[in-house]
Amino acid sequence: MAYGVTADVKASIRGRVTKANDIASVGADFAEEALVQIEPGTGTGYADVLWSDERSIAASSTENLDLAGVLADVFGATVAAAKVKAIQIQADADNANNVVVFGAASNAFNGPLSGTTPKITLEPGQHFQATSEVGWTVTAGSADIILVANSGSGTPVVYRIALLIATA
Repeated sequence: MAYGVTADVKASIRGRVTKANDIASVGADFAEEALVQIEPGTGTGYADVLWSDERSIAASSTENLDLAGVLADVFGATVAAAKVKAIQIQADADNANNVVVFGAASNAFNGPLSGTTPKITLEPGQHFQATSEVGWTVTAGSADIILVANSGSGTPVVYRIALLIATA
């Protein structure tokens, strides 16, 4: 059963740049922001499932997140994604190794990335976020696996992931 999701997905960079010269310090403020508002439903700009989790991967190991009927939402219902509208992944700051995402060898869902085996490497404390009001298509059996890997040996890694999903 699908539920309505309301969400604001925001990415922003705000700051001030300054430079001192012989007479004074000169500065300028800057602000860039992208905001996508998601409403309940399944069309463009809509989602009906929020799936999120904190996960751990053993040293030198990988896991496959199957978006087509394996993941369970907060209510215990199985999620079968048709489109992913937003994805956010954050590597824990206390990790010793990196978290590597996307680029599954088969049935890869690579969302906003292109190419046959694209990967994003997140060093400890780094995060990745991408949003599409239209969404990236999930196809059961051929484009439904998000690969997540621990880049090294010796210690596990912890990461948090959140997906806004439309089931139709």
